[in-house]
Amino acid sequence: MRVLLLGANGYLGRFVADRLLADPAVQLTALGRGDDADVRFDLATGSPGALTRFLNAVHPGVVINCAGATRGGARDLARHNTVAVATVCESLRRSGCGARLVQLGCSSEYGPSQPGSSTAEDAVPRPGGPYGVSKLAATELVLGSGLDAIVLRVFSPVGPGTPAGSPLGRLAEAMRRAMQNGDNELKLTGLGVQRDFVDVRDIARAVHAASLSAAQGAVNIGTGRAVRLREAASLLARVAGFGGALHELDDPHLGAAPAYPYPDGCGGWQQADVRTARDRLGWRPRIGLEESLADIWMEAACRI
Repeated sequence: MRVLLLGANGYLGRFVADRLLADPAVQLTALGRGDDADVRFDLATGSPGALTRFLNAVHPGVVINCAGATRGGARDLARHNTVAVATVCESLRRSGCGARLVQLGCSSEYGPSQPGSSTAEDAVPRPGGPYGVSKLAATELVLGSGLDAIVLRVFSPVGPGTPAGSPLGRLAEAMRRAMQNGDNELKLTGLGVQRDFVDVRDIARAVHAASLSAAQGAVNIGTGRAVRLREAASLLARVAGFGGALHELDDPHLGAAPAYPYPDGCGGWQQADVRTARDRLGWRPRIGLEESLADIWMEAACRI
């Protein structure tokens, strides 16, 4: 099976590439903006015609899109997350390759949800910020394209390579600084927020499963369990061997390390209903949060 991977150098894309390369039945071609891509192409500015010619030359059976932006203004987010996907869809329609499209969406498309609830794929999307809006627009383009396509709505990714600007990445960095400076307490804010954290390696497994599946539509990828950041902080302290006290401050202006805010616009609670992934992809998460946090800490500890 020939697979074209878009965004292979991103946080999720690197693990998807590793997963695909471990499958001897996969012939992988990486397309992206970096010098280490097999083919250099910028989805946000490249023409559908140029991408169509490449698709006809390579003739992939599956196209996986992990490309996109998580930060920036509304215009940049729309360009990288929506316009780029429009280019992919138009190129696949023009091409004669008939490839299946696996698009990575995100839980920000849903927006805030009721505490205690699990968000299923039929929930009405109400994104709370420009990032979620740009990703929802991309999902609508994919699902309305008439292509053989599936959108994986990924909840909160964690594990090795977690970006330093993410809540758990910032938490690990604050703990590293405290231990390096010999501090016996760590002041944090925003620990009441709850998210469904799913390991990036489990996400890669889901992408692999989706590429082999005939399932279409939107499918949630999460664990089905929301975890309070306070609990994640305590787990991280145990993994790191941090014996100091964790103090949560209500006022974000008191000099505390911010575990929040999330840029996802999803409010205080989010939890996935993952039954569709189980039933249609045969996928379940395997890696627990403590293992994910241990890998995050291992990278942070290297900077001590």
